[in-house]
Amino acid sequence: MESSVNTQPRDAGNWPGDISTLTVHGERPGALILNLQGRRVLGPLQGFGQLWDKRYRIALEGVEVSPAEVIRIWKANFQRFAHPSLHFYFPPDGIIPGEVAVINADMPGGLKVSTGVMVLFADDLSFSFMTPQGHLFAGWITFSAYELRGCTFAEIRLQVRASDPLHEIGMRLGINREEDRAWADTLRRLAAYYAVTGPVQLRVVCLDPDVQWAQAGNIWYNAALRSAFYMATTPLRWARGRSG
Repeated sequence: MESSVNTQPRDAGNWPGDISTLTVHGERPGALILNLQGRRVLGPLQGFGQLWDKRYRIALEGVEVSPAEVIRIWKANFQRFAHPSLHFYFPPDGIIPGEVAVINADMPGGLKVSTGVMVLFADDLSFSFMTPQGHLFAGWITFSAYELRGCTFAEIRLQVRASDPLHEIGMRLGINREEDRAWADTLRRLAAYYAVTGPVQLRVVCLDPDVQWAQAGNIWYNAALRSAFYMATTPLRWARGRSG
């Protein structure tokens, strides 16, 4: 007699299915979509640089708001709270496990870097992104809210390493500090939604100070290099279109 017991974990619907390569579904008006279709996602073990565990959090003091409500607002207004240089283009249904968000990042000199993230997990209290080949990072970024000693906290946690040697050089020359400021500003904008001001607490731990030379080949997919090449050859594509 066959068992009727459901062996699926209760949170199975909060994770994507078996995804080997990324696909961008739905229209993304205004987005430059490069470096995503057919790419694989990379965890920290597949990255190149030093491995970091970073936690940023802010207390929403004086506000009676549940962690679930914070996450609902965060999901619905993700672009509003994001750093102004980062433009996120989510599918129509929003932050759904397995879906891909396109990211266009404004860089100095007018360069627009096109990359993205896959939604690895999403429920009422948190959601996580996983990065694809070519992204600055290889790893996970988790956004969560929880209650501690009667106060609701919002938190961003990164478990990442630079994806390739060029990005690792950039991290050591200052991108690391810029990232810290950007994520702290994200939490301040979220807190400002509730008319809260306060310090952002930061905890940084270097889990592995060594680089992984076996992953140096990731530079082939570097989204910044590929986006720069795409923009540089735009006049050529335009001319070919005209001649065609």
